[in-house]
Amino acid sequence: MTIQSGAGPTADSAMQEAAKRNLWLHFTRMSSYSAAEMPVIVRGSGSYVYDQHGKRYLDGLSGLFVSQIGHGRTEVAEAMARQAAELAYFPLWSYAHPRAVELAARLADLAPGDLNRVFFTTSGSEAVESAWKLAKQYFKAIGQPSRYKVLSREIAYHGTSMGALAITGLPSIKTPFEPLPPGGVRVPNTNFYRAPEFVAGDVTAFGRWAADEIDRAIVREGPDSVAAVFLEPVQNSGGCFPPPPGYFERVREICDRHGVLLVSDEVICAFGRLGYYFGSERYGYQPDIITFAKGVTSGYAPLGGMITTDALMEPFTQGEASFLHGITFAGHPVSCATALANLDVFEKEDLLGNVRANEAAFRATLDKLADLPIVGDIRGDGYFYGIELVKDKATRETFSDDESERLLRGFLSHALFDAGLVCRTDDRGDPVVQLAPPLTCNQQHFDEMEQILHSVLSEAWTRI
Repeated sequence: MTIQSGAGPTADSAMQEAAKRNLWLHFTRMSSYSAAEMPVIVRGSGSYVYDQHGKRYLDGLSGLFVSQIGHGRTEVAEAMARQAAELAYFPLWSYAHPRAVELAARLADLAPGDLNRVFFTTSGSEAVESAWKLAKQYFKAIGQPSRYKVLSREIAYHGTSMGALAITGLPSIKTPFEPLPPGGVRVPNTNFYRAPEFVAGDVTAFGRWAADEIDRAIVREGPDSVAAVFLEPVQNSGGCFPPPPGYFERVREICDRHGVLLVSDEVICAFGRLGYYFGSERYGYQPDIITFAKGVTSGYAPLGGMITTDALMEPFTQGEASFLHGITFAGHPVSCATALANLDVFEKEDLLGNVRANEAAFRATLDKLADLPIVGDIRGDGYFYGIELVKDKATRETFSDDESERLLRGFLSHALFDAGLVCRTDDRGDPVVQLAPPLTCNQQHFDEMEQILHSVLSEAWTRI
């Protein structure tokens, strides 16, 4: 069935009918569209996308934390076409191809320390899954076969494949698929706004406590059973939790003392989101593995992977050993060519510099929302922010489940989109609105986001 978008009411109706009949949306209540139109985005240009009716929306979430360089970059599309004409596909199973070699070398040059070995995947979940599999096989290879457990933070999201889901700290999306692979252990996150009372007045003490909880968890589980700690530089789920001062330095010390690998899950935070190629650079810590996806291609093609230290690959370079893992489309030639063209744009337009130069203005603009009674906390770094919504600013009282349902799904998500802003409303922790615009954005875009949010959040307060 061929449907031409934007070709009039008949075509729009056919598009809706086909979408509702055949398309299964991800993480979506399909019943929401039984009596409502399903949004259909048909094109993008710069920081904006357009629906089938021609209405423009500011992409305040970069699609899904993906579109770093913005939409409609013809230089990237042309690089993809050239590669497809030259070599559309060949696997990385026992072979290499030029774009994978070139990209691996470029990523190794950009990565901190001795992170020189690049294993490609097609998504972030696969990258996380690969890192856990590598940790397990690595420890078996060096004579520590009892190490298989992984620590991660409460309400952190690390992916949806079965292994990654076991690492994910969101009970609501895990329960339907239990039993999950054993070994996932949870530790506190770094949401200072919701810090325990005994450290609520001191962010440094809070960070020390949160890091030491990782130490205590390793000791409780038995150090010889723990393989890795998985942490995002800024935790996404729950609404953008930056690390407190000294947190990652302390975590690195703890991992080293117990012989545990530190995995920096940078599926969201890598490639400029925090003003650096890798979030671990911003916060001054050296991981053993970095997982990545999303921004490496700015969404022009699927690609993910992990970058590991030389030491982690060393057992697999001898004799008959091999890492017993592979993915058909990992390191796809067109995806690798896309990533290289994407990184060229980063360099040519100094997008890292743009984020660092403008992040204070972005924060200052969002801080204008602090006068609203519904806004409890505004937090984040770089071009990555969460706005936590509360029922009472003085007591920080949050909304009940029913109130959150009415607030976010009953009003906010639709009202913000109708007002022309793509963002995320989420209540898998406390209710938040999240923003992660393209790295090309400037004050004009910040003002547009703030004005829409101010208006819609003001209206939301009247509905509580």
